[in-house]
Amino acid sequence: MAGTLVLEAIVVLLALPVVATVGGGLTPASMVYIVGLAVLMILGAGLQGRSWALWYNVTLQVLAVAAFFIHPALGACGLLFAAVWAYIFYLRRDLKDRIEQGLLPGQRD
Repeated sequence: MAGTLVLEAIVVLLALPVVATVGGGLTPASMVYIVGLAVLMILGAGLQGRSWALWYNVTLQVLAVAAFFIHPALGACGLLFAAVWAYIFYLRRDLKDRIEQGLLPGQRD
């Protein structure tokens, strides 16, 4: 999950030139939003061991999708990563279920 947050932060920061040249341009508010979101993602990568990290990740993803109000391309990246996060949560749940059922190769007798 930490790696996904770092990759998403890189993509968000790479959206700065796109927002600056296409559409209405880069305003101080949009710059603070984009850079702030990327910084929160990078900080979140170091917080993945905490019990509340999943909710932090979901909150960041909601903020990434809400970036549609800054630029549609940024919101589209948020939707793309929302699909990635949905898949990560699916895999996490599936792994927990397999652990509980004792189906992992290391758990077999």
